[in-house]
Amino acid sequence: MGDVPTPSQTVGPFFAFALPFADGEQAADGAGPDSVRIQGQLLDGADEPVPDGLLEVWQTDQFARSQTDPEGAFQFVVRKPPAIPGPNGALQAPHMNLIVFARGLLKHLVTRLYFPDEAAANAVDPVLQEVEPGRRHTLIARDDGGVLHFDVHLQGEEETVFFAS
Repeated sequence: MGDVPTPSQTVGPFFAFALPFADGEQAADGAGPDSVRIQGQLLDGADEPVPDGLLEVWQTDQFARSQTDPEGAFQFVVRKPPAIPGPNGALQAPHMNLIVFARGLLKHLVTRLYFPDEAAANAVDPVLQEVEPGRRHTLIARDDGGVLHFDVHLQGEEETVFFAS
């Protein structure tokens, strides 16, 4: 028998004890001038909260991990990243890479979180330009009184745009 890839398997609701680490949702000191608090909900196709999900954000030199609570809520404190060059050298708008793990997913989901105060950079971001204009809003957080709000919809009308990993 040759090398055959092992099939994917759904992940169980083990995040609460297996993957979190102390202060994992904080990649930055919340008092820093470039610190950003991001809050949101992980929602299923019926807009119901996913209470046992796990989300990770990362960019350049920072990484944070947050599990969802019974209301599907998650939060991160990160430093807003700078614009970075993409694979073809074009400058990408400041963004965070976001990975979603949840019960019932055969593979993790990969998306991006863009910042609402970067309208000019977002308008020319090479990745956002590949997304259907009517769906780009699912990748841009909204400012909610100094806290960024970003919901992740796994399915449905407002399904977040996910990328191949």
